[in-house]
Amino acid sequence: MFLGTYAPKLDDKGRVILPAKFRDELSGGLVITRGQERCLYVFTEREFENVHEKIRQAPVSNKQARDFLRVFLSGASQERPDNQHRVTIPATLRDYANLGRDLTIIGAGSRAEIWDTETWNAYYESTEAAFSDTDEEVIPGLF
Repeated sequence: MFLGTYAPKLDDKGRVILPAKFRDELSGGLVITRGQERCLYVFTEREFENVHEKIRQAPVSNKQARDFLRVFLSGASQERPDNQHRVTIPATLRDYANLGRDLTIIGAGSRAEIWDTETWNAYYESTEAAFSDTDEEVIPGLF
């Protein structure tokens, strides 16, 4: 499970060092793809296969499902960490997420997310109040 918040830097070659707590889980390979709110999702290869299978079950006749599948999968990139635990983020994904040098990587349970730090800070600030107000209707049985 991916948990926590980390602040690595993007190097000049578009690589990022994976947070130490994520390395074991991602060492066998990972998939980076477009996420919602202009971040990047990082899945283990196995979890990505699970997500893909769920997407495939949506009816092809549903335009919203087709659109989601196209955007989600067309940006996907299989990566393998190097010996220094770095992964390359492809230029198209860096552009999509508007990544600068300062990154924020968060654990989001079944995936990690990579954010430009300024974008993450703005997102967090704008959603923190709503987080405080979340009730049981949003996530049934949580509390």
